[in-house]
Amino acid sequence: VTIKNIERELICPACKELFTHPLILPCQHSICHKCVKELLLTLDDSFNDVGSDNSNQSSPRLRLPSPSMDKIDRINRPGWKRNSLTPRTTVFPCPGCEHDVDLGERGINGLFRNFTLETIVERYRQAARAATAIMCDLCKPPPQESTKSCMDCSASYCNECFKIHHPWGTIKAQHEYVGPTTNFRPKILMCPEHETERINMYCELCRRPVCHLCKLGGNHANHRVTTMSSAYKTLKEKLSKDIDYLIGKESQVKSQISELNLLMKETECNGERAREEAITHFEKLFEVLEERKSSVLKAIDSSKKLRLDKFQTQMEEYQGLLENSGLVGYAQEVLKETDQSCFVQTAKQLHLRIQKATESLKSFRPAAQTSFEDYVVNTSKQTELLGELSFFSTGIDVPEINEEQSKVYNNALINWHHPEKDKADSYVLEYRKINRDDEMSWNEIEVCGTSKIIQDLENSSTYAFRVRAYKGSICSPCSRELILHTPPAPAFALMGSGGIQLEEPITAKYLEYQEDM
Repeated sequence: VTIKNIERELICPACKELFTHPLILPCQHSICHKCVKELLLTLDDSFNDVGSDNSNQSSPRLRLPSPSMDKIDRINRPGWKRNSLTPRTTVFPCPGCEHDVDLGERGINGLFRNFTLETIVERYRQAARAATAIMCDLCKPPPQESTKSCMDCSASYCNECFKIHHPWGTIKAQHEYVGPTTNFRPKILMCPEHETERINMYCELCRRPVCHLCKLGGNHANHRVTTMSSAYKTLKEKLSKDIDYLIGKESQVKSQISELNLLMKETECNGERAREEAITHFEKLFEVLEERKSSVLKAIDSSKKLRLDKFQTQMEEYQGLLENSGLVGYAQEVLKETDQSCFVQTAKQLHLRIQKATESLKSFRPAAQTSFEDYVVNTSKQTELLGELSFFSTGIDVPEINEEQSKVYNNALINWHHPEKDKADSYVLEYRKINRDDEMSWNEIEVCGTSKIIQDLENSSTYAFRVRAYKGSICSPCSRELILHTPPAPAFALMGSGGIQLEEPITAKYLEYQEDM
C-alpha cells in the first residue's frame, strides 16, 4: 500500500483536514490539538449562553466575544471544566466515535501526542509535494537543496553544511539524521502527568504508556503493567499478523466487493419493482375511491334536486294563497259574479280548492326533509384498515392473546401465544382506551417476548388490546382484540385505631411475578 492511498486515515474527524499535532483521546481516536481547544471553547460558550438565557430571559441576548488568550490558557490549565473553580474531570465529545470521553483532571495536558501518526502525515505531505524540495537551513543565500535532516538539531542540511556542522569525532556526529523533512519530534516520549519522567511502561488495563511514578502512586497503581519493550514486541507482532492476514485475503476481499456490487444492483432492481407494484396497488385503491366518491356525490345531488323541486312546488302553492295573486285573487274575482247560476257553477269547484288550501294551512307539513343523515359516509372502519396497511405475509401466523393469563387492574399483564415454527423476531402490542364520544388512537409498544406489563391505566375504564408479529420487515395481521375493564378506584378500609388504610392494588411487581410464570 503506497503512502498516497491512506489519505482517509490521516484526516481529522473534527476539521476534516490532515492531522496537525494530533492528540490521542482515551477512546484511542486521534484529533488535532487545535480542534480539541476549539471544541472545548465551543462547549464553554454554549454553557455560558444557557446560563445567560436563564438569568436574563427578558433582556436581549448578548453577543459573546471571540475566544481570548485568557480563555485558552484557562483551558490548558489542569482541572478546567466549564468555568469550574475546583479541579474536576473534563468531559469531551469525541468526533470520531461520538461518545463523551473523560479527559481527567489535567484536561488536554493529560493527552499523549501521536508522534507516529504525525510522522506518517508528514510522509504523506512529502509524497504529495514531491516536486517541492526542502532547502538547507544553514546555507548562505541562495540556499541549496537539503539532503539530510538532523532530528537532534531540528534542522535540514545540504551535504556541505552537514559535514561542517557535524564533523567526525565530535558528539554531533552521533546525532540521528533522516531524509529531508520538516517534522521534528522529540526522541524521548515524556509522561504528560509527570513531565520530568520518560515513558517506560505500558498499562494493559488503560492501554496507554505510563511512567514508573504512575505505577507507584498514580492513577495506575493497581493496574497491570508490562515493560515497554514487551508491549512493543507484542503489539508489533499482532499488527504484523493482522496486516499479513489482510494482504493474504486480498483476492477474497475483491470477490466479496464484487458480490456486494451485484447485491446492490439486485437490491436496486427489486426495490424499484416493489415500488412500482406498491404504486399500482395504491392507484387501484384511488380508482375505487374515486368511483365510490362519484357515486356517493351523484346520489347526494339527486336527492338534493328532488327535495328542492318538492319545496319549490309547495312554495308555489302557498304563494297562490297570497292576496291579489293565484287562488285568492281568482276567488275574489269569482265573488264579483252577480249571476247566481254562473256563480254556483264556478264556486263549487273553487270552494273545494279553498277548503284544501285552508286545511293545508291548519296542518303545515314540509314536502321533504332537510336532513341528509342517511347520506353520511362512515369511513371509520376503512380508515382503520388503511392505517394498518403494511407488508402482510402469509408466512407469519397471527398471534393469539391468551385471555386466561391476561390480567388487569391499574396495570395490565398481556400474554399471547405464537406458533414455534413461525417464531417472530419481535412483536408490537397495541392498546387504546375505548371512549364512546371520541375515537382514541392506538398506543404501540415493541416487545421481544410474548408478554408485556402496561402501567398507569385509568380506573373504571375499558381498554382494547391487540398484537401483531414482525419477522424482519414482514408484518403479520393484528390479532383479535381483547377487551378488558379496569376496576374502580381502590376502596378505603377503616383501621381499628380510627385511621384509614388504603387497600393495596395489584402492583407491577405482582404482575411481573405472573409474567415470569
